[in-house]
Amino acid sequence: MFRIDRRTLQNFDWVTFTTVLAISVIGIMTVFSATRQPGVEAQSPLFIKQAVWLVIGLLGLVVFVSFDYIWLSRISLPAYITGVVLLAVVLVMGKTGMGAQRWISLGPIAFQPSEFFKLIFIVMLSQYLSFLRSPVNIGMLLKAFFIIVFLPFVMLVKQPDLGTAIVVLIIFFSMMLAKGLGRKAVAMIVLIGLVSLPFLGNIMWTGLKDYQKNRLIAFIDPQADPSGIGYHINQSKVAVGSGEFFGKGFLHGTQGPFRFLPERHTDFIFAVFAEEWGFFGSVCLLSLYLMLILRGLDTFRKAKDDFGRMLAAGITFMFCTYFFVNVGMTLGIMPVVGIPLPFMSYGGTALLSNFISAGVLINIRTRRFSLFY
Repeated sequence: MFRIDRRTLQNFDWVTFTTVLAISVIGIMTVFSATRQPGVEAQSPLFIKQAVWLVIGLLGLVVFVSFDYIWLSRISLPAYITGVVLLAVVLVMGKTGMGAQRWISLGPIAFQPSEFFKLIFIVMLSQYLSFLRSPVNIGMLLKAFFIIVFLPFVMLVKQPDLGTAIVVLIIFFSMMLAKGLGRKAVAMIVLIGLVSLPFLGNIMWTGLKDYQKNRLIAFIDPQADPSGIGYHINQSKVAVGSGEFFGKGFLHGTQGPFRFLPERHTDFIFAVFAEEWGFFGSVCLLSLYLMLILRGLDTFRKAKDDFGRMLAAGITFMFCTYFFVNVGMTLGIMPVVGIPLPFMSYGGTALLSNFISAGVLINIRTRRFSLFY
């Protein structure tokens, strides 16, 4: 099962590996800058913890490159069941923080099952889609939705983890489109969406917590309460704009270290980076993410089987969604939904799951030749 030999190293996807490693190193530097306390000798240890998780993530990547990814299809169902059970455990006895119940504590370690569930979900859906013929009709789509998507989606909304729930939906429909939806299925989805949108919007609004409603109000009109519900977005825009073209320089930013910007090392880490490195540095960082996304799409195109293609598509769509939503909410063109920036935002569980996902992507490209083994 586990095997790394000369042919594996020859076909290894060094482009994806070096890209995610470079983004992660930039992330650690930005976490350090965002959490530093000017004039204080004892600095925050968060960047050290993130560096430790980077090493763990690299080990996870190596493990998931070392075996043929086809094994994932064989454990997709038990892995999916385990993931759903963990989401249920979170609802019953999960650790609460920042108004949400998303973590499971194991002694000194707390992890977020939803971060790992995204990859498990992609593996399960890829396994299901690999057995379907294209184009996918409305019956197949509804069956996949209610069997694979509906229950975990409800659990994620209940935590509440609306950001991850939305990402799961986006991944689902993106993978369906990648597989190939029939015209009738697309027309039916559009029609149902248009008809049900007002009703679903009213139901969702009623079920949202107060802080989630405030985030939507702030997105629509940040100046409605600039020192209250619109504070996050306004301070983020200030940080990005103050960076101008070349930025203030590393460790010379003010919005993060002086605590003007909330969630500076997690959800709004891009604003801290943009303040210090400016438009030029931001374009360089965005180019790295673009390279990762394009490499993932190319892996999708070159995979040797349907399972590999769907798996590569799902992981690429996941990275793409997280990237666009996070940067969008930092710039004020997307509502704040608590979505981290892949490989950059602080968080051990997220970083480990991202490296494992990158390892699977590298695995698919490394073994893209049908007679590799």
